[in-house]
Amino acid sequence: MARRIYAKRYCQAVFNIALERNELDRWQSDLREIASLGEDATFIALLENPKLHFEDKARLLSERLGDINPLALNLVYLLVTRGRLSMAGDIADGYQRLLDSYRGIERAEVTTAILLDDEDRQRLEQHLGVVVGKKVVLKPKVDPSLIGGIIARIGDKLLDGSTHSKLMALKRELSSLGR
Repeated sequence: MARRIYAKRYCQAVFNIALERNELDRWQSDLREIASLGEDATFIALLENPKLHFEDKARLLSERLGDINPLALNLVYLLVTRGRLSMAGDIADGYQRLLDSYRGIERAEVTTAILLDDEDRQRLEQHLGVVVGKKVVLKPKVDPSLIGGIIARIGDKLLDGSTHSKLMALKRELSSLGR
């Protein structure tokens, strides 16, 4: 719980800095780069080693991260000194949500029985955009057990138009008639 609160504070602070400096896209890219550090368990273990001096950790980080914003590098240093580098992915995700909200974009996780082609994907994005009143960007998944139709999760809304759920509802209805 505390981890989410800290991550939320960091991503809000970073978003405010990025907005103030008109560097929204740069920060988005830099945060993704920082978050990728968390995927290397060996590197994280090295950074968490208390025997390694901070100056050495800072040198390793600046070499590894290359040409990122100096303020983003300072954020990494802060996370390392506080033992919170593992939150980098949460911070990047939170920043992405704030950026999407700022730009009027809603992300929709859409599950279908078959892979959507580009035309169907665009039509579905437009249709869901009308439903939620924002521009929608799809994150598609395929689940053949749906048989047909779609399941869309947009924020806290769940739209289930799958054939599987309709068949299950029909089954429940028919079984209640037989009693």
